[in-house]
Amino acid sequence: MNAAGWIRTRGLVGTIVAVAALAGIATSGTAAAAPRGPAGLGFYDPPKALPGGHGALIWARKANGLVPLANAASTRLVLYTSRTPQGKNAAVSGSVSVPKGKPPKGGWPVITYAHGTTGTADACAPSRNREGDPAEGYISYVYPQLNDWLQAGYAVVQTDYQGLGTPGPHPYLIGAAEGHSVLDIVRAARGLDPDIGKRFLIAGHSQGGHAALFAAGEAKGYVPDLTLRGTVAYAPASHLKEQGQVLSSLTTPSGLTALATLIVQGATTQSTPSAPIKPGRLLSDQVLGFYPLVKQLCLSQLSKPNRLAGIAPADMLRSGADTTDLFNLLGEQNPAVTTGAPVMIAQGDADTTVFKAFTDVLVNELGGNGDDVNYDVFPGVDHGSIVAAAETDALDFFEARLPAGH
Repeated sequence: MNAAGWIRTRGLVGTIVAVAALAGIATSGTAAAAPRGPAGLGFYDPPKALPGGHGALIWARKANGLVPLANAASTRLVLYTSRTPQGKNAAVSGSVSVPKGKPPKGGWPVITYAHGTTGTADACAPSRNREGDPAEGYISYVYPQLNDWLQAGYAVVQTDYQGLGTPGPHPYLIGAAEGHSVLDIVRAARGLDPDIGKRFLIAGHSQGGHAALFAAGEAKGYVPDLTLRGTVAYAPASHLKEQGQVLSSLTTPSGLTALATLIVQGATTQSTPSAPIKPGRLLSDQVLGFYPLVKQLCLSQLSKPNRLAGIAPADMLRSGADTTDLFNLLGEQNPAVTTGAPVMIAQGDADTTVFKAFTDVLVNELGGNGDDVNYDVFPGVDHGSIVAAAETDALDFFEARLPAGH
């Protein structure tokens, strides 16, 4: 089949599947059948007509590559609807893993996991993870903990976030976009499998810690049909505005330049005529030379000495750039939310990506909002090791707030 024929066929299949999803084809069970998604990367190309509302399942299929978790009875890819910060519907991808055995009364309790930074290119989506991929190390490191959660009796759902894997730019570290993605996949999972319950927990690392807290802050109003029991945020990104304001003092080339460039890219997704965020006006010529790569490469590739990691953060912004709109937006992305469910923050004191000093301030802000916060600091633990280091404490937190009964 030639390329044009393949495109026409894929479009026809997508249309048929979308109509089936909207019609809610009945099955002999208690739930509508999950429409089967296209093979290959066509899975991530949503139909033009999306189901109404947010958290609606568009289609699903068996996961492959490194995505299936060893302790799961099944792991399936899902495409589902979520709501953008602008109030529009968008298709988001992710995966749903179900424990082995018989579900407890009320269905499997859920942990919705928000991943750390992988990049903003579609190839960096966790649901596309394969051996040797550039984002593999930024995704697979948490699999031991996810498998432990499955073993304990929790269904584990993982969003890719809006625009990561699916069409459109990824709103990196934009709280509303992340939080909606984290919450809506729980709804979608229930549409996929009637044995998945309404009670859930949230967990996330780094970017995902930021996402987890925003999801916790929005859960009661955004998904009132579900019940949040608690949130664990590992080294959550916070105080982006304050960190941006000290870039000029960081004169040694480092991978922080790559992260900061991704933050600018994420901010551009919220640009408006009254508050424009234009990379050409903000970034130095050095950084602009690499800027197109953020849509093509993952963080591990961008953080090379011959790319963005070879530039000092102090040299990232253009001399005389007006950062007012950028910093105002970043100030709005601080995850000092208000949530009725308990929160656990885990932070390593040897972390040089998310500095403990900023997390200390965030914990005080959350407490000032009336949140029930447990703050665990792990001596000698760096950014990448915090999820494993906090495993016992996190599982104890989960079991105390939402026993798996398995």
